[in-house]
Amino acid sequence: MMPAQLSILIVNWRSKDFLRRCLVTVRETCTDLVTQIVVVDGGSFDGCGEMLAAEFPAVEFVQSPENVGFGRSNNLGFAQVIGEAVLLLNPDTELKPRAVQRLLDELNARPDAGILGPRLLNADGTLQKSSVMALPTPLNQALRSEFLMHLLPNSRLWGAGEAFRATEPVVVEAVSGACMLVRSEVFRRLEGFRPDYFMYAEDMDLCFRVRRLGLAVYHVPQAEVLHHGGGSSRTQVSQFSLQMMRVANDTYMRLNHGRATARNYRALQALSALTRMLLVLPACLLGRGARRTQAWMTWNSWRLVLKWSCGLQR
Repeated sequence: MMPAQLSILIVNWRSKDFLRRCLVTVRETCTDLVTQIVVVDGGSFDGCGEMLAAEFPAVEFVQSPENVGFGRSNNLGFAQVIGEAVLLLNPDTELKPRAVQRLLDELNARPDAGILGPRLLNADGTLQKSSVMALPTPLNQALRSEFLMHLLPNSRLWGAGEAFRATEPVVVEAVSGACMLVRSEVFRRLEGFRPDYFMYAEDMDLCFRVRRLGLAVYHVPQAEVLHHGGGSSRTQVSQFSLQMMRVANDTYMRLNHGRATARNYRALQALSALTRMLLVLPACLLGRGARRTQAWMTWNSWRLVLKWSCGLQR
């Protein structure tokens, strides 16, 4: 077998239709590359294995018997990887022409590069701000809100400014796990994603550990990838997701910065949740109809975050 220039690793969870479209764009845009494609189904049994066998027989398929989480599922698939570089790709993405080649060109041109991420686009073609992020801290996670991010889009708190400004590859703190190109040797050296995470923050953790090795994380704006965003969990962006994000960030703080930082994170989350509850309370009491219903839903979500932050709910 000819050695693969690149392995593409995709974890599926109830995203068969997204996965099909993703693989079509891989086939259309990677014709000049020798690629290996590995798909892991994370215990969803949504028929993607049968779809792959019928429509993409060259894809290597790994069926996990249960949902062990995003990071562990990637680690399962990485055991099959033979490429010198691995593209970790969400199933709800679509590759634009030459996106992968541009990432590979930059990887080959930059010996200090450990991870490279593309410019992510929304379905309407607009910029997805999560293309570039700051690594989580207790402060930026407490202040994170659509209002403040819109008011201060270039603040170092979010780290997203380079996604708006950069026209050439630039070193950043972190890129989204929706699409990241990693040197296989680096991923192997780090033993893949940490198994401590079930969902969320494992990409931030990987970027942090790559930087700790003395390697750089690059944003490559010339490479464009459409990301539908939440294709696997769109119907569950809810109180569960809100809480799971905080559990993941708490794990990130503890593993990378120690228990004192994790305690600070919880304390600031409690203060943030309480502040948001107070801000939305007038709409809960004085609002009418759908606005009032939405306000109470928001208030209750932050109430659960407050309970979790205070250790009253796991």
